[in-house]
Amino acid sequence: MRDRVLQQQWQFLLTSQIYRGLWAVHPGHALAQGATVQQLMNRDWSGMDQTEDLDKSRGRAALPVCAISGAGNIFAGIESFDKVPQGSTAVIPLKGTMLKYGTMCTYGTEEIAGQIMEAGSHRNIASLIIDIDSGGGAVDAVAPIVQAIIKIRNEAKKPVVGSADLCASAAMWAASVCTRIVANNEISAEFGSIGVMMSFWDIIPYYEKEGYVFHSIYAPESDYKNKPFQLALEGKYEEIQNEELSPLAISFQNAIKANRGSKLKLETPGLLNGRMFFAKNDKDNSLNAKEVGLIDEVGTFDLAVRLARDLAKSAFVEKYVQS
Repeated sequence: MRDRVLQQQWQFLLTSQIYRGLWAVHPGHALAQGATVQQLMNRDWSGMDQTEDLDKSRGRAALPVCAISGAGNIFAGIESFDKVPQGSTAVIPLKGTMLKYGTMCTYGTEEIAGQIMEAGSHRNIASLIIDIDSGGGAVDAVAPIVQAIIKIRNEAKKPVVGSADLCASAAMWAASVCTRIVANNEISAEFGSIGVMMSFWDIIPYYEKEGYVFHSIYAPESDYKNKPFQLALEGKYEEIQNEELSPLAISFQNAIKANRGSKLKLETPGLLNGRMFFAKNDKDNSLNAKEVGLIDEVGTFDLAVRLARDLAKSAFVEKYVQS
């Protein structure tokens, strides 16, 4: 009975985030989730039951703890970073659609940020890798990750390397605050989609055909309340673009410019306006993600590990010299 109640809580939380969210997500990724979203909206939860429950208190699998020692030994499925040698590199996953709060299907960025903080503050961890494979997600999912990475970099003085395959939209925003960004392959690794979008279903016509009548009544003192949304229902999108989407898009652009700095080739068409860039573009090398400044290296996950270790050694030497 308790597990069923927990499952219903996750289901409610997931659908509520979908309904109310503003999204920084790659369009292809969003469309690919269409069937799942339709299933959720129809309250069809078949095939979505948990197959593993490692954390009974939360009714689902616990966020995995993983680290790589300086000798290259992998510690996965461990209970805590107490089990790894000093000088290890923690590996934190950021995969799938980004949501702020965890559900029965996904880990929320608040949870992921918590593990970043745990790893970054642990005496055995010298560096971190954010293992990214995400097309983005909800805008409110970005802040927890960004704040955690910045805190670890600035206060713990530990490098955070982003190792990515797909790194689009909200995931790109999060990756941009990493010390370095590495594409983990030359085949599918892709970066960008810097932009914000909103979509919603207008269900009113459907229910009106069923005989329902909708009334929206506002206080005279609340004449501006929900105005952009009401205009959008009428097909007038300018207000909601200017008041909700544009400010977020500009914040996104400014964050990328601040975080990537002079590495960016701002003259590249579409760089800050939603375009995607492959790690390796054989048709036009000038459009490689590294060439336009979105990433620092192209290689493998192992390259990201070596880079994280080297950065940690440099940080240690710098700290030792200053002290």
